Amino acid sequence: MNGLMLIARREIVTQVRTKGFVIGLLVTGLLVAAVSFLPTIMGGDSYTLGTVNSQQLPLQQAAPDTEFEWRTFPDEEAAKQAVLDGDVDAVLVDDARVLTDGEIDSELGVLMQSVNREVRLGAAGVNIPPLQVQSVGADAQYEGARTGIAVVLVLVLFMLLMGQVTMVAMGVVEEKGSRIVEILLSAVRPWQLLGGKIAGLGVVGLINMVTILAVGLLATSASGLSADFPPGIAGLVAGVLVWFVLGYVFFATLSAALASLVSRQEEVNTVLTPLTMTVMLTYFVSFYITTDPTGTLATVMSFVPPFSSMVMPVRMAATEVPLWQVGVSMAAMLLAVAAVLAIGAKVYARAVLRTGARLKLTDVLRAK
Repeated sequence: MNGLMLIARREIVTQVRTKGFVIGLLVTGLLVAAVSFLPTIMGGDSYTLGTVNSQQLPLQQAAPDTEFEWRTFPDEEAAKQAVLDGDVDAVLVDDARVLTDGEIDSELGVLMQSVNREVRLGAAGVNIPPLQVQSVGADAQYEGARTGIAVVLVLVLFMLLMGQVTMVAMGVVEEKGSRIVEILLSAVRPWQLLGGKIAGLGVVGLINMVTILAVGLLATSASGLSADFPPGIAGLVAGVLVWFVLGYVFFATLSAALASLVSRQEEVNTVLTPLTMTVMLTYFVSFYITTDPTGTLATVMSFVPPFSSMVMPVRMAATEVPLWQVGVSMAAMLLAVAAVLAIGAKVYARAVLRTGARLKLTDVLRAK
């Protein structure tokens, strides 16, 4: 175990001391902060509103930087259909009710309430009841925020997993090609060298992940976007970190095992093709699931390793997931990680010292 920790420390120190790592971390943090403030900076929202037996509210006077387009509907049924079709953001009915599809945009809701009150106070002067907001679609509270978080999560997980997995493979081939691995294996066992490399580079990946999450939470809090976040965001962040570790260990172990079959950097991309395609497929499935997190595909794939390493945290971000499903999915992923570690360590130990032509995986597995 001491050997594993020494290798892990070596990998961490080597990576974090490079200018590329420091600059990349700073750039990533700035980009995340910029994206979090982008809606506030851009401003200038636009809304399409409708009326049924109602007067148009003078919203433009209260919000001159926002564009408003008004449409008139003959009856409430036509207005409901327009709302459900997405043709309008909200419809004012009988000067008393507002029809929306799900939760009304917070800024638009406050604006309509305040302007309606001012108009009616000017006309009556006393006891003006607030507009009643009525959703004509399914309950969609936090739906927009959840979808946005899920999409961002997919991109972050994919980029970090792909980057760290490639880094593991390149490190294995570099040590093998330069024969440094022979010196290292004179001091530590193969499983310690493999485990140390995976653990060390995993810590580097976690540093990136924690930075992205921390900067994102701080920036959205400062910009006001966090007000739209669903409850339980702290639990989601913790869950994302756990799923990232599981997915990373699974893919990194396979990456190291496959990379040990070759001795030249030029061959890395070729030997990693099956793994790369698997990661890409996991990404595409996860991205699709952001649009339908409660569907059959999302539910099934969240239990299938290695897809579950990315699909389950995306489901957790996009919708409420029963705790038992999270537990079963994590148990299945842990079993898959254990199996991959056993096979990957065997392949690595048998192949990492064999230089020259590319080795076949089947031959290495059959060797004794």
